[in-house]
Amino acid sequence: MGKRYFCDYCDRSFQDNLHNRKKHLNGVQHLRAKRLWYDLFRDAATILQEEQTKKPCRKFLQTGQCDFGSNCRFSHMTEQDLEKLSAQVQGEQRSKELRQEGADIPPGTIEDWLEKRAKRLSAAQSNSVLPEKPVPFQYPPGWPPVQELPPSLQAPPPGGWPVPRNLQWG
Repeated sequence: MGKRYFCDYCDRSFQDNLHNRKKHLNGVQHLRAKRLWYDLFRDAATILQEEQTKKPCRKFLQTGQCDFGSNCRFSHMTEQDLEKLSAQVQGEQRSKELRQEGADIPPGTIEDWLEKRAKRLSAAQSNSVLPEKPVPFQYPPGWPPVQELPPSLQAPPPGGWPVPRNLQWG
């Protein structure tokens, strides 16, 4: 059957030869899929700048749908969406400025959490005369009932799993 080429952008495969690959890579469907993929990783400031230069799409504002979808040359963002995006861009700019100025890292960062954890561990080691009680096993919130879980996700029985006497590993 020969080699097959799989395009991750388009999620399709075809026989791999020079003609087919060139035809696919220059095709409209592939170029659109590739652009959509890279648009997922665009900077918020870039998106805001592009959306502010576009006129609003009348069809999208009236019906909530547009026949052109992501290929529409008009903006599908409402005023509220633009305000949220603008606030996000301003927040990112402020945090970037703080980092450049060498200001203290705002609370809620990983460094802050690591410092607190180190303090807790050192305090626990210095104060721990009694052995700690083991924390009882609890299922994460939102999981299905225990009876519906597969055996690999069920909690071990008290005292651990029984080990048969004649069991040999290897």
